[in-house]
Amino acid sequence: MHNIDLILTLTSGLTAALIFGYATQRMGLSPIVGYLLAGVAVGPSTPGFVADHKLAEQLAEIGVILLMFGVGLHFHFKELLAVRRVAIPGAVGQSLAATLLGCGVALAFGWSWAEGVVFGLAISVASTVVLLRVLVDNNDLHTRTGHIAVGWLVVEDLFTVLVLVLMPVLLKEESSGTAAIAQAVLVALAKIALLMAIVVYVGGWAVPWLLAKVAATRSRELFTLTVLVVALGFAVSSALLFDVSMALGAFLAGMIVGRSEFSSRAAAEALPMRDAFAVLFFVSVGMLFDPTFVFTAPLLVTATLAIILLGKPLAALVIVLLLKYPLRVALSVAVALAQIGEFSFILATLGMELKTLPKEAFSALIVAAIISISLNPILYRLVDALEERAKRMPRVNGWLNAYAKVELSGVRAIPADEEVQKSRAIVVGYGPVGQTLVRLLAENNVAPTVIELNLETVHRLLAAGVRAVYGDSTHKETIVEAGAAEAVVFILSSSGMHGSEEAIRMAREVNPQIRVFARANYLREVPGVRRAGADAVFAEEGEVALAMTEFLLRDLGATAEQIDRETDRIRRELFETR
Repeated sequence: MHNIDLILTLTSGLTAALIFGYATQRMGLSPIVGYLLAGVAVGPSTPGFVADHKLAEQLAEIGVILLMFGVGLHFHFKELLAVRRVAIPGAVGQSLAATLLGCGVALAFGWSWAEGVVFGLAISVASTVVLLRVLVDNNDLHTRTGHIAVGWLVVEDLFTVLVLVLMPVLLKEESSGTAAIAQAVLVALAKIALLMAIVVYVGGWAVPWLLAKVAATRSRELFTLTVLVVALGFAVSSALLFDVSMALGAFLAGMIVGRSEFSSRAAAEALPMRDAFAVLFFVSVGMLFDPTFVFTAPLLVTATLAIILLGKPLAALVIVLLLKYPLRVALSVAVALAQIGEFSFILATLGMELKTLPKEAFSALIVAAIISISLNPILYRLVDALEERAKRMPRVNGWLNAYAKVELSGVRAIPADEEVQKSRAIVVGYGPVGQTLVRLLAENNVAPTVIELNLETVHRLLAAGVRAVYGDSTHKETIVEAGAAEAVVFILSSSGMHGSEEAIRMAREVNPQIRVFARANYLREVPGVRRAGADAVFAEEGEVALAMTEFLLRDLGATAEQIDRETDRIRRELFETR
């Protein structure tokens, strides 16, 4: 019976998430809103089928571990260092302001200081998923504003990981004296330091060595399994051997894999599992929510929303302006961070497990997340109007002209090691055709990046100074890692490549303006590749026919004009009519 309950819970949760997630996506909202509503639909507070929350919660634990692994996998210190002048003081200042406001709301409703701090911390953390979606939709991800916002969230993520580790220690010792709390914190920090040292010095060579051995087998299943074992193994070992949060272990595992050449392939092949279990995490959160709460505690909901939609953005706006950044940057960052998401629920769930967060606070966070995530894309599109309105106010405009004049010279819109002066091209595959194209591109001042699934070839290219990415071009993460957003051309040079149409669609999704040239074995494949978005397709059958035609005509004594005319006619017949 337990197995049936598990299957029913899994099926109903994912089915509801699919329906509500699709609906919210079509409405232009984040699918997270749909996943939370799906949890409400299969939860005990609504009529109809009720899923087993305990089972959903257990499955969601895996989602949390894989979420933290993904955060570590995409964490890069260079992104933080590039915007440290604004991201570090901004994230710390905004988190402090939101936490204090949360404490104020908690005390007003008769909660304890500890409950207020947990509630405030949960409010202070914005959703990385939502922020990236908003920046991508408005073409701001690769701007200076986007880099500041992402760096800001990197600091928030690091702070959240630390809070997740220290919360159990601090809350367990809450009734003890200051000395006992200080001792417990020191012991916890020592364990964390030891864990990090072992992970960096042992995992730093052991994990890449293991992944290299598995990658050499050319088995996608084994590689995916290895990445999952690394993520879950580090998480469980951290809890059992060092008595620290599994989230920290998963985060560190992600950092180790992210520093290796396997980062893009790990993200592409293993993290879809993360997405599936993360959906169950949001569904399990939604199952705890009672829709009638909105009507029974309207003041608490209003106060929570006020902090998220007004308090946090105002704090961010003031901090960025005080650091002398332009008004548009300040407004964009402030509005983009005016929402809460996955980390808020992770903190809140831990608070409830430690009996340091009231159930009504958790419900308020769910309502606030649904509303703030829904409004965030709409509010972000109002940034231009807000900027124009502010500039029409004499006092504000005068202050901005006198004070906020600093250009973003300390903030690079692109990584320092990127070749700014060159156009960029992506070549998939490094066979004879790929080698020729890479050489021609480099000779003509176009910087090539090779996507290749042969690890030895990647090492050889990197040693020769050619940028190469180890991964599968049919996965979006690999194409993003290769720099498709800034590239001018995407070339599929491999013969008989599996999934070429999907690779083209992914490249178009990342960069709609990119030119796509593709190679196909047979003429019958040309129409499908063209429908996928290729600008030009070169089928081997057709090219051989053209080459033989040209050779035959020349051998028969045809003039250059006759050869050109005939080959053009054959090209049209073979390619353009298909």
